[in-house]
Amino acid sequence: MVPAAGTAAANRAVMPPEAMRSKPRSKGLRNAVVITLSFGMIGTIALPAYAFAPGAEDQQFAASAATALKQAEAQDVKVDKHAAKITVSADGYDAVSEADIEAAAAAQAASERAAEVAAQMTSYAASYSGPSVGDFLANPAYPSYDLGSVYSVASQYQGVPYVYGGATPAGFDCSGFVMYVFAQFGISLPHSSNGQGAAGTRISIDDAQPGDLVIMEGHDGFYAGNGNILHAPYEGASVRVQPIWTSDYYIVRIGI
Repeated sequence: MVPAAGTAAANRAVMPPEAMRSKPRSKGLRNAVVITLSFGMIGTIALPAYAFAPGAEDQQFAASAATALKQAEAQDVKVDKHAAKITVSADGYDAVSEADIEAAAAAQAASERAAEVAAQMTSYAASYSGPSVGDFLANPAYPSYDLGSVYSVASQYQGVPYVYGGATPAGFDCSGFVMYVFAQFGISLPHSSNGQGAAGTRISIDDAQPGDLVIMEGHDGFYAGNGNILHAPYEGASVRVQPIWTSDYYIVRIGI
């Protein structure tokens, strides 16, 4: 019985011997090609990374000078023997604080003020030749003392200019004015408002009479009645009567 056409057995039966022999040969060739390609791929994978690195002549990828120094071995550096003797010192300037600046400005202002006062006092002393406080204490113009007489004498000096440190009719400051008036009655007082306040007896404001002293912080004068004061006020002004401008004061009576 002849096998049916199209079956595998029939194909083998009708195929010539040469065809049957060539098929195994073709398969072997394909296997050889596959093996060769596989070895090629394995060889490629196994190549070291540096095989693909650009050449040293390609400066874009070359190591930088800084990198080369970092990778270099430790090095010895020779220093000139004189270099070891060189010393470094800080400058001599210190930071100046705001307080230092203010203190320096205040000192400068005080120095200028002292020079101004000295010049003023020189002119002041030359402009007066009458009796001084010392002269009156040695020989009082008014041997008997009473408040009314004190105020009357003090009133004569209205219009005398204020002079810092002044204690004569050429110019008065506040305590110099009081001191000069009381000296004429033979009463010695310090050239200081606080000292003059301590030299008498403190009395009630309601009991104050013209001729008593009005004592304030850093200032004084004669009580002028009705809440007024007769005093040498400040530079640029003259001895005058004016209302007492503050409630922070007290009354002192000299001679009791």
